[in-house]
Amino acid sequence: MSELTLRNRQRARCVNLPLLRRVARALLTGRLRLKNHELGVHLVAAPEMTRLNERFLNHAGSTDVITFDYSGKVGQASCLSSKMRVKRQDRQDACPTLHGEIFICLDDAVAQARRFRTTWQSELVCYLVHGVLHLRGYDDRQPKFRRAMKREEDRLVRELARLFPLSKLARKPTVRP
Repeated sequence: MSELTLRNRQRARCVNLPLLRRVARALLTGRLRLKNHELGVHLVAAPEMTRLNERFLNHAGSTDVITFDYSGKVGQASCLSSKMRVKRQDRQDACPTLHGEIFICLDDAVAQARRFRTTWQSELVCYLVHGVLHLRGYDDRQPKFRRAMKREEDRLVRELARLFPLSKLARKPTVRP
């Protein structure tokens, strides 16, 4: 079974969801060859991300990406952010089914894009890849594991950028009468 759900719950940027869906599918089925996946991707604003971060990770403020992994034992969902992981064992290849949700903060993507002199669209794809890698069992708590995860993240983002015009993830707002 392969199911991918995208939800845009923010208004900071107009996002081309059909293109983001194609990017996500290329990542999941093309690059990572995941035939079985149930993934929800939620694009949120800083206030919602702050609530999630405080409620599930006990961290103050917003963060760029939070991942919820549902592929473990029933009733034992684990919560992961790009800055911390909780209740998780590494199992990159042991679990062929990917099941979870990724919450991406577009406000943070815009801010980080300015900081790193890139585009928010590239940051969005980077956060998507980062969340999926967490669901695959990658760990970024320790420097050694963080470096390995960052290398894989960079490789996948480069491949996706070659396949898709990431700048087109920015969609012009629809003018309503």
